[in-house]
Amino acid sequence: MKNKFQPILLVVVLVTALITSCKKTFLQPDPLSFYEPTTTFSTVSGLDATLAMCDRHLRDYWSYISTRDVSLPISSEYMMSDLDVTGKTDDGSLFADVATRLTPTDGLHQDNINMLKYFWTETYNGIKYANTITSFIDNVPGLDEATKHEYIGRAYFHRAFRYLALCFQFKDVPLVTKIITGPKQDYKSTSQAEILKMITLDMEKAVQWVPDQSQMTYIGMINKGACRQLLIKCYLATGQWDKAISQADTLINNSGYSLMENPFGTFESPLESTWHITRNVIWDLHRPINKAIVANKEAILVMPDRDGTDAAIKFRSMRNWGPMWNMSTLFSPAGKSVQSYAKTNKNYNPDLDYNGAIGRGIAMIRPTYFAQHTLWYVNGEEDTADLRHNSSVGNWGRMDSLKYNDPSDKKYYGKNLRLYDGNKILCTDTIRNWFDWPHYKTYVNDPDFLANSSSNNNKGGSADWYCYRLAGTYLLRAEAEFYKGDIGAATADVNVIRKRAHCKELYTTVNIGDIVNERARELWMEEWRHEELARISYCLALSGKPDEWGNTYTVNGLEDNSYWFQRIQHYNDFYNKNKVTVKGRQYTMAAHIIYFPIPQWAIDANLYGKLRQNKGYDGYDPSVEIWTKWEDAVANEGAN
Repeated sequence: MKNKFQPILLVVVLVTALITSCKKTFLQPDPLSFYEPTTTFSTVSGLDATLAMCDRHLRDYWSYISTRDVSLPISSEYMMSDLDVTGKTDDGSLFADVATRLTPTDGLHQDNINMLKYFWTETYNGIKYANTITSFIDNVPGLDEATKHEYIGRAYFHRAFRYLALCFQFKDVPLVTKIITGPKQDYKSTSQAEILKMITLDMEKAVQWVPDQSQMTYIGMINKGACRQLLIKCYLATGQWDKAISQADTLINNSGYSLMENPFGTFESPLESTWHITRNVIWDLHRPINKAIVANKEAILVMPDRDGTDAAIKFRSMRNWGPMWNMSTLFSPAGKSVQSYAKTNKNYNPDLDYNGAIGRGIAMIRPTYFAQHTLWYVNGEEDTADLRHNSSVGNWGRMDSLKYNDPSDKKYYGKNLRLYDGNKILCTDTIRNWFDWPHYKTYVNDPDFLANSSSNNNKGGSADWYCYRLAGTYLLRAEAEFYKGDIGAATADVNVIRKRAHCKELYTTVNIGDIVNERARELWMEEWRHEELARISYCLALSGKPDEWGNTYTVNGLEDNSYWFQRIQHYNDFYNKNKVTVKGRQYTMAAHIIYFPIPQWAIDANLYGKLRQNKGYDGYDPSVEIWTKWEDAVANEGAN
């Protein structure tokens, strides 16, 4: 695997000037501007620049900051799942009452409320970039067939990745596969099942055409392994269990990848005097500096984001996902709160520097009780050895591991935080100020903070991030084996992941809930949690297999009842109990929200056609015609 970063990122910067006008237009309230022509590329450098833009755009789902330094697109995926909810309780527009507020005309925001709008607008932008390659590659002279297919295959990956997301976020959506030569405003929605069928065919070609990472010039370019991983998901979504297993077998056994079993790479420890890390494989696996190195045999697709490069984006993971521990609403029995002292402050103590050790979080999202606690029980026992939930080695953050650091707090200075003093609660906003977190995932060095000794705001810097790892492949194979009825093989695959995490509790048999739980333990903030639960709901319906509670589902009835909603009902203690924040905001969720609403402005802008709204939202009309053959939708794209 070659280890280069800077050149591909510089290409991204160069191409931005070529595409910015298209992107800016698209973000205006005219969602169909992506149907208009974009810049035609007729050189290899133009193709390279466009694909580099696709690669960077993919990373933005995890790293794009919408407002100041808060709110990431991926966070909105999690607040619509079993694992997390919105947590910024001082915001009067807090997106908690989802069942009421998520409508075609309201609730799809692109700011610090939620970023669901981003998953419509920017996903179609990514499709546009991919379609630029497939539409104009014949204009580039001198390409041999193998090279031409490589470009198309990588473009197919980007288009299929985004359509897979759209299918399980918005269901039936417009199918756009080319750059149109004139405005087109008579689109119809295309059936979810048909789009899934089309992208599966595309990815079968991509797996044949795209080279392995070892043959790529730069890390972060789409490679054969990434195409194979996406094809596995496509096969699952189309009910082709044997083909999914076969592709996973190849990826696991014959593609040069392997799980990392031992510590490797560079050991980064935040602030040893405050927060000690006992070096371990899980910690090293998730250090940004180790994700894209040659020694990391588990990484299938890494999204490079390095400080010091022109295209670096501050990830702000600690700020967005960490608890807000330095507030007066969290205090000692003496009424003193934990302080975020700068190093220049006279009261600074390097042994109690939580700003430097864990970052200054503001809890834009926060985990459910399930995600913090009950998720980690297997066979009825809490697995205290699991490195992913282990506070003794420093991987898992616990509030009661912090210590009071206000010198004026004579009695409690240097003592561990507590939530109660007898019967008195010592926190007036437990939603935002008191929860545990996966520190090994959230900690990212902030160079701005490290360079400024007078700063007391450690937010998190740029970070390479995983899109796909081999651990995810094992869990996808386990899922396919479950649908096929091979529970023994599924159990073995889940246990492979658990053994690597040093778990003492292994499964003797697994159900779909065990597999999905292991995904939560292993792939937090890597997988798109809502999309994955919606996809698994669809796959369960295709398979006819029951979930862990004995429920079975139908593909056409998921808006009424789905595995996604059952997990919300069983595991998300905010939505299922309608919890209320300190500002009186109530958490609610509804079954139909397995699919988000088609934005009304997208429907209105399509002047001469009709997009079908999803069930459960205003404007839903099942009689609205949709394309039921993807080939017909593609053929119609040229009609103006």
